[in-house]
Amino acid sequence: MKPIISASEYVSESAGPRPPVLLDVRWQLGGPHGLPDYEAGHIPGAVFVDLDTELAGPAGDGGRHPLPDPAVFGAVMRRAGVGRDSSVIVYDGGQGWAAARAWWLLRWTGHEDVRVLDGGLAAWTGELSKETPVPAEGDFTPAPGALPLLDADGAAALARSGLLLDARAAERYRGDVEPIDRVGGHIPGAVSAPTGENVGADGRFLPADALATRFAGLGATGESAEVGVYCGSGVSGAHQVLALEIAGHRAALYAGSWSQWSRDESRPVATGPDPQ
Repeated sequence: MKPIISASEYVSESAGPRPPVLLDVRWQLGGPHGLPDYEAGHIPGAVFVDLDTELAGPAGDGGRHPLPDPAVFGAVMRRAGVGRDSSVIVYDGGQGWAAARAWWLLRWTGHEDVRVLDGGLAAWTGELSKETPVPAEGDFTPAPGALPLLDADGAAALARSGLLLDARAAERYRGDVEPIDRVGGHIPGAVSAPTGENVGADGRFLPADALATRFAGLGATGESAEVGVYCGSGVSGAHQVLALEIAGHRAALYAGSWSQWSRDESRPVATGPDPQ
């Protein structure tokens, strides 16, 4: 199944006999909470899900956005109306990072039928609603492990044996600036691959062939290529995993990402444009 859906395709599906469950996961790194924006207007039928508290566990040694407890995540999804056989569509404000995080979590916990609304709310031309839906309780039960996941040691090993992509902005990869974490730089051996280059000026994903060309240029050649991704805290990295999926690659996510790696002073740090 294609992991993204256009706004017009969603309209068609929502008019069918089994409308998709729609999740609004608007979120900004360091920005205001997404709930007021949701309450001011959202795509009709959408249920709000909070990234910081419902799509992540408490910050700590696991990084700023460690994976949520599967039982907690399952309860959140059931409250939102997600069932084992539901089709789920996820959107955010347009950047795509938060929506991709929800997509990745659902896929990782075994839910196959989930897609991201390409371009997010910015791509929606229909009316908005202020009504908060109360869907019937879903019956989805998470079964973690359906997508590959890396820990810090696994990410370090993959940077040596395969291809580890750093999805952060290039200046953070190089260590020129580090506005959030303890130290700047990157995991030795990782290749810079800023998430922003996955999309066009309209915020929608580039075509599959263009993404495939991009990732091939970074070293992802052939369907059997072993690829991993990390970012700052496992959010924009999920967007990169989604882009790789569109391009035909199943990639592993290092969910702890740089926020976990850089907390550990025993971990090596590389700086500058060279991977090593």
